[in-house]
Amino acid sequence: MWSNEPRPLPDWIQDAYEILLAQSTDRQEGFSHERAYDLLLGHSDFPDEPTDAEYAIERLLSSGWLYEVDGNLRITDPET
Repeated sequence: MWSNEPRPLPDWIQDAYEILLAQSTDRQEGFSHERAYDLLLGHSDFPDEPTDAEYAIERLLSSGWLYEVDGNLRITDPET
């Protein structure tokens, strides 16, 4: 049976969100795609394959965990 519930993101992609969240100092300004790749690939808890970083960012964008404004990525505020 099909469900309208969103499928949860894999743990490693949620970890990517946490890495980006921890490195985000100004959520209104955001950061470039290149900076996001560098942050993920430079983190010891993230796979070191560039395609993994690209995929994680794409999934975070398509799931609403990140959004893009004028070419910069911004982090959706985590639920409190």
